[in-house]
Amino acid sequence: MAKNLLNEQVVSQVKEVFDNQLKQPVEVLFFGQQHDCDYCDDTHQLVEELITISPKLGLRTYDLDRDVEIARQYNVDKVPSLVLTAKNGDDLVDYGVRFTGIPSGHEFSSLIQSLILVSGRDSALNEKTRQVLKKLTKPVMLQVYVTPT
Repeated sequence: MAKNLLNEQVVSQVKEVFDNQLKQPVEVLFFGQQHDCDYCDDTHQLVEELITISPKLGLRTYDLDRDVEIARQYNVDKVPSLVLTAKNGDDLVDYGVRFTGIPSGHEFSSLIQSLILVSGRDSALNEKTRQVLKKLTKPVMLQVYVTPT
């Protein structure tokens, strides 16, 4: 493996957060591919380093070209992509949390927060928002796009 992407100070800070806030196991599904993916190796390395910080985190690695059915199951069509799932025994529960591209910079904090939310098995939305969402009758896809600057 190349030089670590996360320095000791970051690992220490993330460990403290994980130790205090991760509740249940989370399985990260990484989707990459062998060609035409500038950030696949770095993203995979970042997630590998991240999951070693807590025993409540796990990683499964897939190739978008070879693991077509699994990618379809999780609606993944871009690489690199991360799917954050709740791990309940052998079962994975998909809450629809996805990251596409390398979650670096401010997106790294979003990744940490998302892992915590999935581990808690709750969105942390207030009751009013939950009631509004219950009224939805069709699936909604919410995507947030960010670009490195």
